[in-house]
Amino acid sequence: MQLRKLLPFLLQSVIVGVIAGGTVLLLRSEPPAPPLEAPAIAHGSRSAVTAPVSYRLAVEAAAPAVVNIFSQKRVAQRPHPYMNNPLFRQLFGNQLGVPRQRLETSLGSGVIVDRKGYILTNNHVIKDADAIQVALRDGRGISATVVGTDPETDLAVLRIGLDNLPSITLGQTRNLQIGDVVLAIGNPFGVGQTVTMGIVSATGRSRLGLNTFENFIQTDAAINPGNSGGALINTKGELVGINSAIFSRSGGSQGIGFAIPVNLARGVMNQIIEHGYVIRGWLGVEAQAVTPALAKAFGIRQIQGAIVTGVFRNSPAAKGGIRAGDFIIRIADQPVKDIRSMRNRIARIRPGEPVDILLLRDNRLLHTRIIAGERPTNLSRP
Repeated sequence: MQLRKLLPFLLQSVIVGVIAGGTVLLLRSEPPAPPLEAPAIAHGSRSAVTAPVSYRLAVEAAAPAVVNIFSQKRVAQRPHPYMNNPLFRQLFGNQLGVPRQRLETSLGSGVIVDRKGYILTNNHVIKDADAIQVALRDGRGISATVVGTDPETDLAVLRIGLDNLPSITLGQTRNLQIGDVVLAIGNPFGVGQTVTMGIVSATGRSRLGLNTFENFIQTDAAINPGNSGGALINTKGELVGINSAIFSRSGGSQGIGFAIPVNLARGVMNQIIEHGYVIRGWLGVEAQAVTPALAKAFGIRQIQGAIVTGVFRNSPAAKGGIRAGDFIIRIADQPVKDIRSMRNRIARIRPGEPVDILLLRDNRLLHTRIIAGERPTNLSRP
């Protein structure tokens, strides 16, 4: 009797246990949930590229080709003006009035760009040097010879004679965009090879008053004294610029550094290796941009171009009849937008080539043809 009363309760317990066990088995058989991932950040139609954790591979590829450059020159130290006084000469002797020689040293960096031993650096690093020593990252050191210099771009090419030299891979400046990560490698303050990181802050910087031909890459990668002539590389380890100058009120890095683009440096280097110097076209004019005030003073409407302020004697421009006060509108079928572009356009013309020029003189358009000359290395005033 008691068994009959317990039987329904036992059956109910068994059914509940079977259902619970089946539920547990079903839950265990479901695939695990995928791990949470951060959503991709879209930029336009392309997903943003995740920045690498380390730039070690880029540094390993480029750093062996970056060298330290030590230059020495003897400088004559003038005696104090008091030594010209006969009384002082009598008291201290004539030897105090004799100029003394002192040794002046400077420190910089350079980049091996060819396994033949060619090194790119800044002209101001080795200017007027009597002796130049190059120290490689692997501990080797050797004297260097100057192949040629180009003060107008502040570039110089050296050469060393060693076997098994590392060399850097040259990149392309036109592929460089504002915001790209760049690394500066050099020897700041002589502490040893150092790598700093930043981004490209701007391209095509000019009118800085540093060089005649300016087209700088601006970066916030720390560049300090001793970095001059060193490498600015991209994240692939390719050379994109030669570190050249800093803007600083204290003498140290303030996040505004300038590098010479590798495309400009490559062209200068090739000409120096081939000719010993850089050959550029020259017309022999000095000019300034046309401003509203100048246009009003000459009684003309505002135009895009340059006004000739001076003409060199016996220059191609002088022989072609160009005069001070002429407005240059076009050179070789290209409009003159500003002085920098005009200077660069003339420099690209091969000496001996005819150049068609459109002028405005006395409110009349004139066409003239000039045979381009070769730009002198040291230009004086017209």
